Amino acid sequence: ALQIFKSELHPSVFKLQSGEKEGLSLYGILNRCRTKFGSQLLRQWFHRPTRDLNILTRRQEVIRFFTSPRNFVDLGTLQSCLRNIKNISTLLHKMSLSNPKVAVWQSLYKTVYSALCIRDTIRSMPQSIQLFSEISENFTDDLFYIATYISKVVDFEGSLAENRFTVRPDVDPVIDEKKRRMMGLPNFLTDVARAELENLDPRFSTCSIIYIPLIGFLLSVPKLPSMMDKQSFEIEGLDFIFLSKDQLHYRSTRTKELDSMLGDLHCDILDMEMAVMRKLQASVLQRSGCLHKVMSLCAELDCLIALAQASRDHGYCCPTMTPSQRLALIESRHPLLELCTPVFVSNNYISSETEGKVKVITGPNSSGKSIYLKQVGLIVFMALIGSDVPAKEAEIGLVDGIFTRMHSRESVSVGLSTFMIDLNQMAHSLNHGTGNSLVLVDEFGKGTNTVDGLSLLTACLNFWLRGPQCPHLLMSTCFHSLIQLGLISDSPLLALQTLETAIEGEELVFLYQVKNGICQSSCAANIGTLAGIPTDLVKRGVDVSELYRTGRTIRKLDNPPVDELSNRCAEEVEKFLSIDLDEMDLDSYLKDEVLPAVEEVL
Repeated sequence: ALQIFKSELHPSVFKLQSGEKEGLSLYGILNRCRTKFGSQLLRQWFHRPTRDLNILTRRQEVIRFFTSPRNFVDLGTLQSCLRNIKNISTLLHKMSLSNPKVAVWQSLYKTVYSALCIRDTIRSMPQSIQLFSEISENFTDDLFYIATYISKVVDFEGSLAENRFTVRPDVDPVIDEKKRRMMGLPNFLTDVARAELENLDPRFSTCSIIYIPLIGFLLSVPKLPSMMDKQSFEIEGLDFIFLSKDQLHYRSTRTKELDSMLGDLHCDILDMEMAVMRKLQASVLQRSGCLHKVMSLCAELDCLIALAQASRDHGYCCPTMTPSQRLALIESRHPLLELCTPVFVSNNYISSETEGKVKVITGPNSSGKSIYLKQVGLIVFMALIGSDVPAKEAEIGLVDGIFTRMHSRESVSVGLSTFMIDLNQMAHSLNHGTGNSLVLVDEFGKGTNTVDGLSLLTACLNFWLRGPQCPHLLMSTCFHSLIQLGLISDSPLLALQTLETAIEGEELVFLYQVKNGICQSSCAANIGTLAGIPTDLVKRGVDVSELYRTGRTIRKLDNPPVDELSNRCAEEVEKFLSIDLDEMDLDSYLKDEVLPAVEEVL
């Protein structure tokens, strides 16, 4: 009902199958997180608002620090670092596999390096802030060890080029020697090929020595036109291996010597680099405890920076949280609607034992009653997740629940009527609300007979006013009889309020300002005109409403007006008095002229 979350289909046709995106919602405007796990933690906070003052104070002091203009540079630095922090749980899981991909090593290195940058930045900030001191303590030197170890061992450029884990120079002398041999092979094999060509059949004008991993060194010569079958491939002193793309491959005495002398260089290098990688894996996993702490603290830091940035951009204030039963919002605003309108009228809301905990708000339709209720609910909710709130000042007691009777989501699968859904919501508020609860009731009772709906609304309102634990209650209604007939119990907890309007000529102007008092008219006719209902229908509605209020008979729309019938009757009587009775058939005149007019009047 408060639009805390709102999912909608993704507008991109390429992402229709992947699900939904966040629409215009409170979570949508406050979620400025740079990491996915930060967004997940913020969503968890939204699902679990807290009454723990220690937790709320911990969050507020961080937000207050980052909303200060002198700390904007540090905020930007931390956001840049947070962008490189990946999901460490996923990285460590992939790291525990037999052969992690190069991208995993790269992400882990960026994550650890960025965590070190965050630690260094945080250590220059006040350590009296609890989160900052925890980051300084828990981002230990193990992070520096992991980052240094990875940077010294992993050759990221070579790994990306070869699409496998490769080791930097000077890590292992044996690996370096084998790589040097591999790099010098082309020139060396060219010299060997020249020597082999001198001993080959004169029919061959060229040859080459090639190295194939897992197979070894081979002599490669072009296929001659006379070589048609396998028997013709045989050459004295050479062992035929295979034919590929008109190239014959043989193993000679010299290539066998190369195999025994140099061995399978490529596979040896792979095996040795894999052993280095295993050692590095074990070292990283051994220090995984500090990495998990990095992720949890970075997620919390990301959430609080996001809330601080939203507070700075939208002009929020830090609420004063108290254990008392008092809510005071000065110049409060709706956090969503103020982003959708060029001008938004702020309003106050004060609720306490001495200043009225029950507010009954009347006012014309479309005057802003529902928006006022929702903005109070949203501001209280925001305060209970530790966020700043859209108001000039705010004092918020720790409410234990927010109950609403505002939004009826109908569905065939539910099997309930609209009014039954309203009753269920109201029953939940009545049965579970306490003196520390916030209850928002918008137009309850309108889904049934007017008298029955008014009676239920009155009974619920009096139950709260007379009960031992009256919640903070905001109730909007168009049942003006509730006040005019004196149906509400007298109580110091009750305050009657309305929203100001003005009429310029025949046009109704909404001022959206809450004030003490009651509304005398719903101005339904003016709203109908604004909505585009034909003027004659609006006028007819006003006539019927006036007749109903005065207790007079309401005529049907298709009958002619009474005044018109009376005039016709008078004309017939005058005509009758002026006729010459001696010259007229009286019976025919009464039957044909007078009686039809009288029957029409009757």
